[in-house]
Amino acid sequence: MPLIDGLTTLWDKLLSAQPAPPPLLVLITAAVALAVVATRVPWRVARNAVTIAHEGGHALAALLTGRKLRGVRLHSDTSGLTLSAGRPTGPGMVLTLLAGYIAPSLIGLAGGWLLAGNRITLLLWIAVALLLAMLVLIRNVFGVLSLLVTGGVVLAVSWYASPQVQAAFAWTSVWFLLFGGVRPVFELQRVRSRGRMPESDADQLARLTPFPALFWVAVFALVNLAVLVGGALLLAGPILSDAGLTL
Repeated sequence: MPLIDGLTTLWDKLLSAQPAPPPLLVLITAAVALAVVATRVPWRVARNAVTIAHEGGHALAALLTGRKLRGVRLHSDTSGLTLSAGRPTGPGMVLTLLAGYIAPSLIGLAGGWLLAGNRITLLLWIAVALLLAMLVLIRNVFGVLSLLVTGGVVLAVSWYASPQVQAAFAWTSVWFLLFGGVRPVFELQRVRSRGRMPESDADQLARLTPFPALFWVAVFALVNLAVLVGGALLLAGPILSDAGLTL
């Protein structure tokens, strides 16, 4: 049957492995992603993707811990807000608050794992699916536009771009999440030190636990730095293979 044959072809395309990228592409995409994170104007624009991952982490943790999700807002200043209902204290609330700052890095690590197996198409389609799922939760116009633009770019690359462009886009995106997960933690502490974020995730965690806010900032930083190292090792597979090394 044509429908079944089409679904089988699509399934095979999703699960099939693409050719491993040349080591030079891995290095170039890492340099591009690092440059975006390290420079002011590109980071200001691209940080919206990190905010999407951050708020998505809050939303997923809220759902997994049995809280009732009220919605997500994304703002043009790259801030965001996830509203959930449930007990104001306890493990569920702690995990929901904890998830935000580590979510971009963990998503990057998952992406690195897929790219280590050269599952580029699968990675891009999972990204589109997650963005569509999050779109249902958005409660403001900018948030809807942000997700539509981001999802549209990923979908267009996965559907129309050549395998080489898809590989470059996928590796750059995952590198960006790994690097981009670290910078907001240091930005958080810098703003906190000026007394401008009394309701930050770290400060809310401090009120719910015996540990001070600085402890939670350190947890965010250590987790994201460790994930960056692990993700970099996964993404560096083609370089290591070219050098005759294995993980």
